[in-house]
Amino acid sequence: QVQLIESGGGLVQAGGSLRLSCAASGRTFSNYVIGWFRQAPGKEREFVAAIRWSGGSTYGADSVKDRFTISRDNAKNTVYLQMNSLKPEDTAVYYCAARPGASLAVHTYQYDYWGQGTQVTVSS
Repeated sequence: QVQLIESGGGLVQAGGSLRLSCAASGRTFSNYVIGWFRQAPGKEREFVAAIRWSGGSTYGADSVKDRFTISRDNAKNTVYLQMNSLKPEDTAVYYCAARPGASLAVHTYQYDYWGQGTQVTVSS
């Protein structure tokens, strides 16, 4: 059973940084893609970034690609989202998700497994 556990969220001032972690377990993820999504109050869940576990190719949304970096640690089975220069509009619950295959998918329906989310709040 795939399990994804996010951590690292919190309250930060605008311009600050946070690093989110997604600990993955339950299977070998060498043929998986891990994605980060976020959902602000009253809004739909949106794509943030994705990484191909094998090879480490990444793709990020235009709104964050200059500020956020996705990476993985194979030994720890963990994917990270380093978030710099945070803005109040980055406030949301952040979720990690997993899908088999190699496609750096950007739609929620393309992911089979989801974590419970971690709250990120950016104050102005």
